[in-house]
Amino acid sequence: MLVNNKTLVAVSACVTAVWAAPAQAQIRLPHLVDSGMVLQREQPVTIWGWASAGEKVTVTFQGKTYQATATPAGKWRVTLPALKAGGPYAMTLKASNQVQLNDILVGDVWLCSGQSNMEMPMSSVKDKYPQEMASANNPRIRQFLVPMRYAFTGPQENVTGGNWVAATPQSIGQFSAVAYFFAKDVYAKYQVPIGLIKNAVGGSPAEAWLSATALKQFPVYEQKSEKYRDSAYLAKVQVREKETSRAWYQQLHQADQGEAPTQTKWSSPQYSATNWPTMNVPGYWADQGLGPVNGVVWFRKEVQVPASMVGQPAQLELGTIVDSDSTYLNGQFVGSAGSQYDLRKYSIPSGVLVPGKNTIVVRVINNSGRGGFTPEKLYQLRAGGQTLDLSGAWYYKLGASTTPAPSTTFFQFLPGGLYNGMIAPLLPYAIKGVLWYQGESNAGRPQDYQALMTSLINDWRQHYQQPNLPFLYVQLPDFMATRKEPSESGWAELRETQRRLLAMPHTGMAVTLGLGEWNDIHPLAKQPVGHRLALAAEKVAYGDRQVVYSGPLYHTMQVVGNKVTLKFTNVGSGLVTKGGEPNYFAVAGADNKYVWAKAKLEGNQVVVWSDQVPNPVSVRYAWADNPEGANLYNREGLPASPFQASTQPQ
Repeated sequence: MLVNNKTLVAVSACVTAVWAAPAQAQIRLPHLVDSGMVLQREQPVTIWGWASAGEKVTVTFQGKTYQATATPAGKWRVTLPALKAGGPYAMTLKASNQVQLNDILVGDVWLCSGQSNMEMPMSSVKDKYPQEMASANNPRIRQFLVPMRYAFTGPQENVTGGNWVAATPQSIGQFSAVAYFFAKDVYAKYQVPIGLIKNAVGGSPAEAWLSATALKQFPVYEQKSEKYRDSAYLAKVQVREKETSRAWYQQLHQADQGEAPTQTKWSSPQYSATNWPTMNVPGYWADQGLGPVNGVVWFRKEVQVPASMVGQPAQLELGTIVDSDSTYLNGQFVGSAGSQYDLRKYSIPSGVLVPGKNTIVVRVINNSGRGGFTPEKLYQLRAGGQTLDLSGAWYYKLGASTTPAPSTTFFQFLPGGLYNGMIAPLLPYAIKGVLWYQGESNAGRPQDYQALMTSLINDWRQHYQQPNLPFLYVQLPDFMATRKEPSESGWAELRETQRRLLAMPHTGMAVTLGLGEWNDIHPLAKQPVGHRLALAAEKVAYGDRQVVYSGPLYHTMQVVGNKVTLKFTNVGSGLVTKGGEPNYFAVAGADNKYVWAKAKLEGNQVVVWSDQVPNPVSVRYAWADNPEGANLYNREGLPASPFQASTQPQ
């Protein structure tokens, strides 16, 4: 009997328990082991699955046959010897049934994990990289998307779905943008197939990705998820919170004057809003008259559309909105988004846009904090190569005010849950290394991050049984408003922790200063991030000793009088600045009060001083949430990492 693997697992994908049940007599495979997969070259490769207890299983690959016997628990595995890059190949698995896997490549497999900036798909950056989207056609770059799943009862045996997809213009939208650009660079240099396992969850903190063993080092974190090991309790909390949230939104909807059933709805173009006050968009309503209100606020704007824009593909862009919106054009609903981080880019259906007056209505729900439209984003209507600017005065009216939305538990963020649900099921699958983009969710408590990440790297290496597993990560970019004076910063502290993690062997860091956006935690410049990770991979994973893979990294400091001389590694062909003297340096004396300092290049060293600090003991560079203008680079164009250095014990 010849059966496609997907047919065998389609039903069981909905019921996780089926995977652990040894009663069925057929070979069953994890989702990751399937047609189209990329196997890791040059190291032993495990193929595993389930069958009846005691059943004999044979695996045939590249003309060789390997045998295994299912354990009493119904598990089996075989180990293939180190393979050379190539393909496509076929694999045949036989027991009481036969499974044929096709189009298998052998190359390098990278586990791409972290939070939303690793998760962010190419579809989210399509306007920045339209040519990349159109030309992505490389069947030797493939991605497996791991569905989000948390578990607290212990490590799971299989992910809940997914399949291997080759990069094409039709599929590229779902690829991790950072990982794809990384893969493109690595493939261009080494010409071996690249497999990407996209395994990231937006907002996830580092502790969510730790195993139970690793969490024992962190009792405070371990205790946070301990009670959720009781599945009945977990379900009870989920039901209660879902009902509480539903009731909040229902009450808000009922109180919203803009949707009262006895009047013309405020979304209708027939409704007259000429008596409404106006507010500047973009901006936050707490700053423009309404105050710190939570609830529903309606916004309306009339725009004159020339006939030349009508009948063309049209898009309405409304930046980002805090928190959720429902948007209408001429009374027709055109789109909505539920998160303050989502870019609002709504395609306008044919026939909705008309020549002359058009009415745009945005219903905004603010759950807590400051509601409104994020400044310095694009607010425009585009069609037929023409653009209408929508910033400026909008009519507005409060539909309903309420208390902040009830808090809910983000179960996927609890310690250990994502490791059990999304890392443990992958462990038998051999990989080349890890790409990690995470830290935003830990920036509020940076003092824990070094211990957490040290534990995570060691934990994953131990479970993968690869003590030298390359671990490449992204240092947080610039974000939030700039400050005029030196100040403390959780983001700067976390970047410093990330820099210090380089002391761990077989790690590499992509410095991303200059690639962030002050008003968006999800910056669009993903190609240079992937490129810098690829440079790190060339050094750490591929052993290229000649590549300049990093920007300057602080090495030592020497104090003479009021001047501090700083030495760096990774200077490449020399230190340079992007415009003028080195800036964004600050110094402090024993009182730990930092002031801006002057700086100059002396060869491949930087000399820093301030007349206000006669006896400096500490130096900081680019120490801020958003160190806009930090300008120290090497000649290869890679930015220096932010750092803090001191003559005193840290």
